[in-house]
Amino acid sequence: MDQGEALPTDYVLIDFENVQPRNLDILKHHPFKVLVFVGANQVRLPFDLAAAVQALGESGKYVKIAGSGKNALDFHIAYYLGELAIKEPGAAFHIISRDTGFDPLIKHLKGKKIRVQRERDLAEIPVLQMSSATSNHEKIAAIVKNLSGRGHSRPRRVKTLSNTINSLFTENLSEQQLKALVEELEQRNHIVVNDGKVSYPRSRKQGSNAKRQGDRAAVDAASG
Repeated sequence: MDQGEALPTDYVLIDFENVQPRNLDILKHHPFKVLVFVGANQVRLPFDLAAAVQALGESGKYVKIAGSGKNALDFHIAYYLGELAIKEPGAAFHIISRDTGFDPLIKHLKGKKIRVQRERDLAEIPVLQMSSATSNHEKIAAIVKNLSGRGHSRPRRVKTLSNTINSLFTENLSEQQLKALVEELEQRNHIVVNDGKVSYPRSRKQGSNAKRQGDRAAVDAASG
């Protein structure tokens, strides 16, 4: 990885009172950081869950909430999400819960350019769905979708871009496969590569929006 350019962190925040995942092992091939939120009265955890969290090492931890009450665990998740978003503005967050009460908060945070969404199951996390992409066409579509969601956190060097692409798929891609995908991204005008550096051309929509803003500014200046 290039010095000074780290990949954004993907956080998984599990509402264990609402969802008891049995498939935590699907995260082990990806650089997720997992927080399992358990209730104050939760004294036992399933062995499979405990073993899966332990296998994640420092990337997996439990958060036992202080006290009980309606929505107490939800408030804890909201607090940790906000704290992490301040510390790591480029991070992405996945709340694993069937509780739709999170959705107004998620909508608000998205308006603040924070990358967060709710999934009912770990398997719904987009990055994990990308792992099943087989053809180059599917891989490119998955990569472009992921990059577009990163905003200003998109990789700026070929090496970091390659690391980002590799993290999207369960099986590690070879250097030859990664090089071919980067070249195809460039051929399709999704990226521009110059001396190892990566830039991203404006989409037509962005270009038209910028033009409209420029025209509006010119009209305002003339009328003033």
